[in-house]
Amino acid sequence: MKRFKYAFQGLLVLFSKDKKFLIHIIFAVITIFLSIYLKINTVEWILILIAIGFVLTFEAINTALEYVVDLITDEYHDYAKKAKDTAAASVMLASVIALAIGLIVFLPYFIK
Repeated sequence: MKRFKYAFQGLLVLFSKDKKFLIHIIFAVITIFLSIYLKINTVEWILILIAIGFVLTFEAINTALEYVVDLITDEYHDYAKKAKDTAAASVMLASVIALAIGLIVFLPYFIK
């Protein structure tokens, strides 16, 4: 039960530290409502939920890595910058893939 407590504390940290996480949540909710409205099929739901999950997961990992880097050094270091930039790139890649999945799933509904 403590694991859930710590996980929920982690979510609170994400919402308080990382405003981008809130933006991702807003887009996820919009996407879910759009999916309900368009009555997408089961396979499309799976793709959409995986895409949302990947973006939120990578954003959480990015935030955790930023905390660790900040813990290790408060001075500028090229490796710290590279670590943070690489983690941010992972969020961007997940977001681009999620966008592609969203276009693949939703465009046919709008073209009809």
